[in-house]
Amino acid sequence: MLNTLRRIVQDVVDASTFEEALRGLVVGVQAALGTQVCSVYLLDRTRDRLVFSATQGLNASFEGKLSLGVDEGLVGLVAQRAEPINLENAQEHPSFRFIEEIGEEPFATFLGVPIIHHREVLGVLVVQQQKQRRFDESEESLLVTLSAQLATSVAHAQATGEIDQLLSGGVSLTAVERVYHGAAGAPGVAIGAAVVIHPLAKLESVPDRAAEDVSTELQVFDKAVNAVRSDIRNISHQFMGSLPAEELALFDAYLHMLDDNALSGDIRARIQEGQWAQGALRQVIREHVRRFEAMEDSYLRERGADVKDLGLRVLAYLQDIRQKKTHFPERTLLVGDEVTASMLAGIPTERLVGIVSLQGSSNSHVSILARALGVPAVMGAVDIPLHKLEGEELIVDGYYGEVFLNPSAERIAEYQEVLVEERALAEELEDLRDLPSITKDGWRIRLWVNIGLAGDISRSLDRGAEGIGLFRTEIPFMSQDRFPSEEEQRVVYREHMEAFEPRPVTMRTLDIGGDKSLSYFPITEDNPFLGWRGIRVTLDHPEIFLVQVRAMLKANEGLEGDLRIMLPMISSLGEVDDARGFIKQAYAEILEEGFRVKPPMVGAMIEVPAAVYQARELAQRLDFLAVGSNDLTQYMLAVDRNNPRVADLYKESHPSVLAALREVARAAHREDTPVGICGELAGTPIGAVLLMAMGYNVLSMNASNLPKVKWVLRNIERKTARRMLAKVLRMQTAEEIDAFMAEQMRAVGLERVLPRHHH
Repeated sequence: MLNTLRRIVQDVVDASTFEEALRGLVVGVQAALGTQVCSVYLLDRTRDRLVFSATQGLNASFEGKLSLGVDEGLVGLVAQRAEPINLENAQEHPSFRFIEEIGEEPFATFLGVPIIHHREVLGVLVVQQQKQRRFDESEESLLVTLSAQLATSVAHAQATGEIDQLLSGGVSLTAVERVYHGAAGAPGVAIGAAVVIHPLAKLESVPDRAAEDVSTELQVFDKAVNAVRSDIRNISHQFMGSLPAEELALFDAYLHMLDDNALSGDIRARIQEGQWAQGALRQVIREHVRRFEAMEDSYLRERGADVKDLGLRVLAYLQDIRQKKTHFPERTLLVGDEVTASMLAGIPTERLVGIVSLQGSSNSHVSILARALGVPAVMGAVDIPLHKLEGEELIVDGYYGEVFLNPSAERIAEYQEVLVEERALAEELEDLRDLPSITKDGWRIRLWVNIGLAGDISRSLDRGAEGIGLFRTEIPFMSQDRFPSEEEQRVVYREHMEAFEPRPVTMRTLDIGGDKSLSYFPITEDNPFLGWRGIRVTLDHPEIFLVQVRAMLKANEGLEGDLRIMLPMISSLGEVDDARGFIKQAYAEILEEGFRVKPPMVGAMIEVPAAVYQARELAQRLDFLAVGSNDLTQYMLAVDRNNPRVADLYKESHPSVLAALREVARAAHREDTPVGICGELAGTPIGAVLLMAMGYNVLSMNASNLPKVKWVLRNIERKTARRMLAKVLRMQTAEEIDAFMAEQMRAVGLERVLPRHHH
């Protein structure tokens, strides 16, 4: 049964269109269960009817034409109940309905299972048989498993409009405005042309595309194959002296695979049929890999991986040859399966107006980067049809995580208006740059910035930052191919400290692990967020920790500004004591070497629930506390913030998170220890109001959010904010809190910084 299931699922996944996937499914199921009929009904939401969409065994000419009300027949009952119905004698059931026109003969046995995605019924998968028999449990569970796997494809086809096209008899998608939903990655709106960027060689994400010119495609392909051939020859040559003959023979085998009578020939044939080189490569490699994987012999099965590896090498060159030709229009919207920081490097910043990534969430690194650049972004928009977007006009709404394809004239006008309002507000905010952040009733809050890239310095100072609340020191580590030396680190740190002099600078000690990795220091774990990360790594490697702390201390020589050293991922008091011991040791060494440096302030990040409950003890031992609200939210709610499936459960306004934040502020106040926060929450207007009310002394954020936050804090009284907080702390859901706060902000005249909804 498992092999049957795998085969059917594989066929569905491999199909190039949704229609082909449905056809493969009904044929596969009918054969696997040996029934007379297998059909799929899909829900047409606009008419609220179940449309007969694919069949094996009934009259296919009625596909897309016949439909049932959701309260009609056994199929309707399955959809209504959202559970399987398995009947041995269907005709006796009160909901039984006989439909002669689709070639149904009176049937006795019926098994229908719902296709459900995110709690919503999208359709029904049915098998039926004339003579009486009972579908047994294994057959029922096969069908349930299949429909669960099929649900993602159906939801995707619904979002991309393929289902509408199927149900409307093939009307083209292009004319209709479509909206795709993702997570709000970075605030703002943008209108521009899509440039689709492909990840470094990933076969699965290569779209099918018609070749514009077959002979050019063949030339490009040959060029890539020749480049791979010469790479293989060079590698083979390098190892000639050191590898045994049978290992070297593998390189010859690789070269043979690339011959015209093997892979290359098949790929060239596909190109001649009109497919572009990358698409032809993907199709042929996939077929060959599947052939190898189906073999009994384990040695031959392994060769499938070699074929895939060769395919990736060729793909990398194909992309390289084309990449050089990528044209970035005036208003470029970068769209990709997984947009990464390195992809952004290749684009002229003045042309980049927005980002859309199919992977990731509002807290992945690219979102944080987009917010730092002030570029609107939508993340985790999994349903976007990448292969259809190149050059299309899109609207990206980074407030609500929406992307509009083929936007209507009204939609464009509406968003143009939002852009005009945003510009007006931005000009007004310019004037606040040198003014302090003081509420209407005289309460002072320090607004600092989170910083990582060198370009952040000028952006931050231009926007009136009063200090650095989080310097992500892993950035200089990430850009090297080894651990940077003490002097290399000192130079980078000094540049930031001098730029911000005499303002305070908070350096977080190396925070790797989780979703931040160093290529030269790989950490492979099943569960990296609960693994070796942050302070845990550096305490195990005092040689790395001491070098880093010494570089920080030396960088502060002769400056007035305070150096604050911040320890990430603290979960026990022992870690604080050990880290302070190392910092004392480094300080003593620096003084011995003759440097004149004042002792640093030392603080801990509160990002683990354990630290929330020991906040008071931590406050007694340290000079300051700083909440890392991104990680704290992730650990409080057990939600991986980079996973689009659960991203909507990640809510910084969750009552438990707000209660924890208040607890930490109270604990710090009891010990008279300054307390700040450097997560994304601090940079949102509503978050800033609540945190100010809780008594956080420092809000540290992305530079692009600072002017808005300052404007909000200068236009509200602390006592008003505290009244809001008192009510919020009695609320029971994040939704209730968000709605209440939006309404309160409007009531006190702060609606200009809230995103406008357009629906």
